[in-house]
Amino acid sequence: MAGRKETALDLAKFVDKGVQVKLTGGRQVTGTLKGYDQLLNLVLDEAVESEREQDDPLKLSTKTRQLGLIVCRGTAVMLVSPTDGTDEIANPFLAADGTS
Repeated sequence: MAGRKETALDLAKFVDKGVQVKLTGGRQVTGTLKGYDQLLNLVLDEAVESEREQDDPLKLSTKTRQLGLIVCRGTAVMLVSPTDGTDEIANPFLAADGTS
């Protein structure tokens, strides 16, 4: 599209690809981006929510919950990132014994 403005967040290149979405309140959802609008409302298919640890709400547990087809409201979206090409790394600020 010749006259299209470039935005800071161009989600068109992520349609039908895997994305990870972090939401306000600490929720984190992974799924296939099927659609979006200018308000950042997202439609995700085959969505899976990663649950948090009970004793440490900042840590994700290995437990997940299948959600299926969902709509993430744009006001709750904090971060959208592709699932391909991203890996979790060890926290470099933690000491080797696990204390900071």
